[in-house]
Amino acid sequence: MTEKYAVVVIGGGAAGLSAALVLGRARHHTLVVDAGEPRNAPAAHMQGYLSRDGMPPAEFLAVGREEIARYGVELVRDRVVEVEKGEDFAVVLAGGRTVRARRLIVATGLRDELPAVPGVAERFGRDVLHCPFCHGWEVRDQPFGVLASSPASVHQALIVSQWSKDVRFFLHTVAEEELSDQDLRRLAAAGVDVVPGEVAGLVVEDDRLTGVRLAGDTPSAEGTTHARSVLFVGPRPVPQTGLLERLGAELHETPFGAYPVVDPTGLTTVPGVWAAGNAIGFAEQVVHAASGGYRAASAIVGDLLMADLDAAARE
Repeated sequence: MTEKYAVVVIGGGAAGLSAALVLGRARHHTLVVDAGEPRNAPAAHMQGYLSRDGMPPAEFLAVGREEIARYGVELVRDRVVEVEKGEDFAVVLAGGRTVRARRLIVATGLRDELPAVPGVAERFGRDVLHCPFCHGWEVRDQPFGVLASSPASVHQALIVSQWSKDVRFFLHTVAEEELSDQDLRRLAAAGVDVVPGEVAGLVVEDDRLTGVRLAGDTPSAEGTTHARSVLFVGPRPVPQTGLLERLGAELHETPFGAYPVVDPTGLTTVPGVWAAGNAIGFAEQVVHAASGGYRAASAIVGDLLMADLDAAARE
């Protein structure tokens, strides 16, 4: 027989585990389906989470999995490949299992698509970074580089100057004419050096970033190398919204991708389906994701209770 749950949580990161903890403590039969691909896996530590500052992400998730197990929440390492909506939801897993749920929480996060510069992907999360709030303190006062991916990268170059006064903004494929006068004035006021020219790759010595190398005037020539020990990049976020789209959830476009329209609890435009964490936005840090999972779960507890009471009243 198909297994039935009150709630299936799709995604076992901070948002999904937080939701599962609340649901388990509320005595709801809950399943977490986790593909094991957390967005912050490349990072050695996570910062800015009160009482968990500096904790390795893998340890954080391991503790979370232990906590939800205390309340009878099941967790399976698998991937949801399809969801079909009827009176409830039929959730199809890649491993061949199908389960049913009265409510869903989608916490599938997003994927970071990194700039196609040699060396960037290999060092991402170490000395190639994207979030100064996550890693700025740890690399403070070092020589920073910022790799532009669009004129909007000016904002990143300005923000990181809070952590270092030695910042070089590599325009890469962005033409200097694309920057506004205000951009240039702010960069100058922040002491950020603007470096035109395409970045060809990174210089790494003894497993440490030591420089950013520009392309030469000809394909065979090497350009100037700028000594840098940290490079900030702006990955292109790719929201993992396929399941929500197939369920008919309304999405809204943002500069960082299309995300589901949700109410303050995370309820999407599909009745019975909530979303949380990076599934609803690019800027959801771990602490925000955990909070969003909590909000979604507590809303579902009330929603299920009222549905059951209304059904009983009709009998």
